[in-house]
Amino acid sequence: MKDLLINSAMNNIEKYNNYNKTELAEIKYGLASLYMTITKTIVIFGLSYILGYIKPLLILMALYSLLRLFGFGVHAKKSWHCWIASLITFLILPYLCTTLTISYKVKITLGIICVVLLGIFAPADTEKRPLINKKRRITYKIISALLGLGYIVMFTFIKNNMVNNCILFGLIMQTIIVLPITYKLFGVKYNNYKNYSSKKKE
Repeated sequence: MKDLLINSAMNNIEKYNNYNKTELAEIKYGLASLYMTITKTIVIFGLSYILGYIKPLLILMALYSLLRLFGFGVHAKKSWHCWIASLITFLILPYLCTTLTISYKVKITLGIICVVLLGIFAPADTEKRPLINKKRRITYKIISALLGLGYIVMFTFIKNNMVNNCILFGLIMQTIIVLPITYKLFGVKYNNYKNYSSKKKE
């Protein structure tokens, strides 16, 4: 089904547009990513609805997505890796958000650790999207750290346990996906902008 839809779309794009091979490869990659995102979203939301965890899922995804917007992070090399990671993350964590009670001190401590790690390792790029611009990398790093600090402040003002857990897990998730060890576990390259810079010098 996936290949059928993507190939059909690519045939129409090639027929009515004049793109070179590199541009067509980028478009095909984008379509494949879009297809996976849509299908994963439908499956995850469907299962969450059945399990009764839509509310924590929405809050968790919103908080995590905001951080990822500036911190970026690892993308699984294989689609089934992505499926497994997404299903485990977005089905188990919403459940934990509703059932766990974590002390304020522990949340603050974990939050500070996450902010420090984000300040060191974010933003983390990918081979497909190397962050070549140094100024942009610095800007994204600062925004990631500031957002993390903002999440820690939210622990103080928000008294709802479920929401606080969503904030904490969103912060932890984003921190995990920018760490070099996570890239190593998924078998993908880290700091891809350095490889690009090296090729430029050659």
